[in-house]
Amino acid sequence: MSSPPSPAVADEAATSARGNDRTAAAIFTGIALIAGIMAAVVWRLVVRLPSYVVQTDGSAAVSERALTEFFAGDAWYVVLGAVVGAGLGVATWRRFKAIGWLSALLAAGLGLLAGLVCWQLGQLFGGAPFDERLAAAIPGDEVPISLALRSPSALAVWAFAAVTPILLGSALGPDDEAAPRQPRRRSRLAKTAEPEQREVVDDLGVVRTEEVVRTEETASNQ
Repeated sequence: MSSPPSPAVADEAATSARGNDRTAAAIFTGIALIAGIMAAVVWRLVVRLPSYVVQTDGSAAVSERALTEFFAGDAWYVVLGAVVGAGLGVATWRRFKAIGWLSALLAAGLGLLAGLVCWQLGQLFGGAPFDERLAAAIPGDEVPISLALRSPSALAVWAFAAVTPILLGSALGPDDEAAPRQPRRRSRLAKTAEPEQREVVDDLGVVRTEEVVRTEETASNQ
């Protein structure tokens, strides 16, 4: 039988595990930053920005069809948040599920970080501000609007998508603390394998099992 580890060895192992978790958390933070940058590039490429047309009197007008595309940026931002957030959540659950509920907070933070990077960097990819480009335009020019997030609440999708895999994994996954249950068939076979002990009443009215009676008869014959 192996002896349990000493308190010093256990403390050293716990300290090493915490150090590894911190290092992994720093790596995952870098991954979230890279994911946010890549999402910003994709966001800028897939969104078709509507344009204002400068009139001869200096005013700018937009068509009714273009008005329906004003919130396309928000829609694509939500889609990217669901995909990137879910990916970060799955990776976080596979690496940090041993730390329990803290993994959910870590995943939410990583999702928010990636969403913020995508939001701010995507707006920078839009170029000069819309007001400056409109002021420099001449009649007949088409001036696209700036890429912006018009519903900041969409940022919550990134955090929610990152936490969802952890919630599903903890709720539907196996419980490590639960003791393994013995199969019913095996338990029934174990019960049937045990010999049935019948009770015997002797002349004095004492109830004994057949095994005890046979043992006494054997002893008396010897």
